[in-house]
Amino acid sequence: MTPVLVTGAAGFIGARFVESCNARGAQVVSVDDVDRIGAAPEHAEIDFGTCVDRREVIEALRDGAVRPGAIVHMGACTDTTELRYDYLREVNLESSQALWNYARGAGIPFVYASSAATYGGGENGYDDDEARIPELHPLNPYGESKRQFDLWALAEEAAGRAPAAWAGFKFFNVYGFGERHKGRMASVVLQAFDQIRDHGSVRLFRSHRDGIADGHQERDFVLVDDVVDVLWFALEKPLRRGVYNLGTGKARTFLDLARATFRALGAEERIDWMDTPEDIRDRYQYFTEARMERLRDAGYERPFTSLEDGVARYVARLLEAAETAESDAS
Repeated sequence: MTPVLVTGAAGFIGARFVESCNARGAQVVSVDDVDRIGAAPEHAEIDFGTCVDRREVIEALRDGAVRPGAIVHMGACTDTTELRYDYLREVNLESSQALWNYARGAGIPFVYASSAATYGGGENGYDDDEARIPELHPLNPYGESKRQFDLWALAEEAAGRAPAAWAGFKFFNVYGFGERHKGRMASVVLQAFDQIRDHGSVRLFRSHRDGIADGHQERDFVLVDDVVDVLWFALEKPLRRGVYNLGTGKARTFLDLARATFRALGAEERIDWMDTPEDIRDRYQYFTEARMERLRDAGYERPFTSLEDGVARYVARLLEAAETAESDAS
């Protein structure tokens, strides 16, 4: 069996995908900063297979040092506060173009991470009609870098320069086990879990928009397990081509999410309200909700995990990890 090459293997979704490769008995080539691969405590039980530094992967592919049967490209700078355009161009656009071109030449499937950040404030809706991508206005350079690659991929396809099968996914708000290393970019579920355990309360942003109550900012929260299932569907079907939304299709409030975390921990609800930081206030999204018809029409039929069930599963695994860490420390 030829291996799957997974970029961003030290990251959240990438590591969870590598873990799924282990469960399926699939060989894997893990690409990232090599000193980060497997370094996070949450990744300790994962077999990352052959590890290649992200700065050397193109050379390794061209030299034949690694010969994957598919590429799952999750590697990117995902910091929505990153303002260095040149850095984002190099990491999120140019590296993606090089991997696309290799997959095209090798005749192997190419699956990559786009982002719901391409939709900006949602003024044009969340319809993944590819013809509308040029009209989108992301709220930050990260989202724009993802939009630029989507546009480039579509232009390459139109010019007859696409991999045999390819799919990009606009991830909405992904949460689940294995994201602690993301720090302040980790999901509010993890932040709520820590805050409840440490202080008995959760801090949420106040609303700064008329007509929207505090805590009623809405996101399409999708469990990482469901994301991994969709990525496998794209590889195994395989999806012939296209840029697709990947959410649940149902927006939920941050208050819903916090309450689900309190319930999962068996704790009394206590919410502390805080102003949205000024450095992100103008770029803050108040609503996201994926339209999922195109992925469903492409044949993906599995139901997505409800917010309550997903948070409960996530919290259970966090508690298990915390108990293991405490046991090891004693």
